Amino acid sequence: MASPRLGTFCCPTRDAATQLALVFQPRAFHALCLGSGALRLALGLLQLRPGRRPAGPGIASASPATSARVPASVRIVRAATACDLLGCLGIAVRSAVWLGFPSFVDDISAVNNTDVWPAVFCVGSALWIQLLYSACFWWWFCYAVDAYLVIQRSAGQSTILLYHLMTWGLAALLSVEGALMLYYPSMARCERGLEHAIPHYITTYLPLLLVLVGNPILFRKTVTAVASLLKGRQGIYTENERRMGARIKTRFFKIMLVFIVCWFSNVINESLLFYLEMQPDINSSSLKQVRNAAKTTWFMMGILNPAQGFLLSLAFYGWTGCRLTLPGPSKEIQWDSMTTSATEGAPPSPGGPQEPGEGPAPKKELPGGTHTSDEALSLLSEGSGGSTIEIHIASGSRGGKAPDSLPKVQGTP
Repeated sequence: MASPRLGTFCCPTRDAATQLALVFQPRAFHALCLGSGALRLALGLLQLRPGRRPAGPGIASASPATSARVPASVRIVRAATACDLLGCLGIAVRSAVWLGFPSFVDDISAVNNTDVWPAVFCVGSALWIQLLYSACFWWWFCYAVDAYLVIQRSAGQSTILLYHLMTWGLAALLSVEGALMLYYPSMARCERGLEHAIPHYITTYLPLLLVLVGNPILFRKTVTAVASLLKGRQGIYTENERRMGARIKTRFFKIMLVFIVCWFSNVINESLLFYLEMQPDINSSSLKQVRNAAKTTWFMMGILNPAQGFLLSLAFYGWTGCRLTLPGPSKEIQWDSMTTSATEGAPPSPGGPQEPGEGPAPKKELPGGTHTSDEALSLLSEGSGGSTIEIHIASGSRGGKAPDSLPKVQGTP
């Protein structure tokens, strides 16, 4: 469970709302966090087992000239997955210590305790979880940015360095700044009231809110750009192109649905706890429903936060990413190529039918050629629909042989 309350738990004296969450069934709560975190780690190791298909779209469909380099979108997904796994590891270790060493945990609340290691562990584990989940949010924001730039042909291999600098720089800056505002000049400062903790909460939830608000906007722009790109290639919008656009739209919808399911309980819980903190007496009978809702969402966070990585894997690969057996033989589905569809639907040329020796009329290409757009569409549409999809788009038909120009879509059943 990732929450800024983890940092305030380290303070010797706490506000009433934080104390309410801390003392409510602590052993059951940490056992739940330990179980969900360990399950996520186990599923993550299962997905990384030898023999699994490449963890990211676009690897198998890359041409020989580009197979040596990994697309930025694949690197982003891998980095976000690594951050999620390491964050779950922090949750599991922290919960295990809370359950296995209760006397060690009790020393955190001691005001005049001379042993600094309990406080060091509490602050260190809280910063570890906040840093890695903040980086995970920034990586998914970069994924949305990169998807839009790829369609606009503005992304390149150099952008991955900018993504690294932005993700780790902003995540470290916000995490350290929030911790300094919370603990400086000493941990005893936590008892001074709510205003000093607000910057810590803002720095924790800013990346999450950016994903919840910014990513849908970028995804919508990307879907619109994909439709314009497909229509602009030949001037028509075939059924296959509609299918490809719908697949990309479905993938983006699944990603946002996972974020809303896994993290909206954090927003609700923090809002309820803030409301309780502003009340003169949070134990009054009129606030019973609010307290119960805060406790319920608190436990929901312990289940849903670690489940984010696994649910995102389902959004990308479906259940094929969780099979214990190796993938079976691939099946190939022939699609009508965009070139063939445009040629068949085009009116006859003014000069009459072409001679057998003449090739097809040269097609009009957008600036930058069609290879970039084909590769971009493949990267965005692969891996959805319950299997890892491989789209191979040929450069065009030759000598009227339509099958040579058909894109081959491969997927595991």
